[in-house]
Amino acid sequence: MKKYLFSIISIIISLGCFIAFKLIGSEILSDGTLSEPFFLIPIGYLFAIIAVISVVIKMIKNHNKKDYGNDKY
Repeated sequence: MKKYLFSIISIIISLGCFIAFKLIGSEILSDGTLSEPFFLIPIGYLFAIIAVISVVIKMIKNHNKKDYGNDKY
């Protein structure tokens, strides 16, 4: 669990961005412009991609450690 802490935090931030976008919502102002927190969507996807990449890197490192530990010369 400790080795995946960075990934878990990234996923929590990502979900937080998407939930905040839904909770804040969007509205049309009196002058006809749309007001919405659109910046939360790409930030949420960015943190989701970071989480996936970090999990893949950790899995590859763990796999390589297991392979090197079982070598018999």
